[in-house]
Amino acid sequence: MKAILKRLKLVFYTLLAKIFYPECPWIVIWNPLSIEGYIFWQKIININGARHISWPVHFTSRVGGDITVGSMTSPGYAPGTYINGLNGIDFGDNVWMGPGIKIISANHDIDNYEKHIFAPRIKIGNNVWLGANVILLPGVTIGKNTVIGAGAVVTKSLPDNVIAVGNPAKIIKQRK
Repeated sequence: MKAILKRLKLVFYTLLAKIFYPECPWIVIWNPLSIEGYIFWQKIININGARHISWPVHFTSRVGGDITVGSMTSPGYAPGTYINGLNGIDFGDNVWMGPGIKIISANHDIDNYEKHIFAPRIKIGNNVWLGANVILLPGVTIGKNTVIGAGAVVTKSLPDNVIAVGNPAKIIKQRK
């Protein structure tokens, strides 16, 4: 009986995921049972102001601005994420992000804090891993197959196939 109830719950949450996140068919692959909280806080309560976003956003995360998202990518899915897309952010396919990440596409004008300074879009390539508490600053491009270690602050663009760590982030290894 327990197994049947668990299977029914899985089917129910899979259906909810397909209804609330139709543009993210891959979300069912992750953990459809965790979708319940995302739907409640994001789509029904709108606690994080992300009701309009078509992918799951954790209730402790803040995501907004001009953001494009590739397949198998869900910016803000991890807790405590802040994504400011005022100047635009492009996420590639299969971008994985740890908790506490900050992606900031716009700085304030130092003479007028109410104004934002234009910068090129942040671009994140395919198959990228951003460790916990990584900070990406305006205008950076992250190459494909790149890993950025926990706590790194990325102030300059990184090429394909590298591992970068530190503040400011420095390349420590080429990936094969």
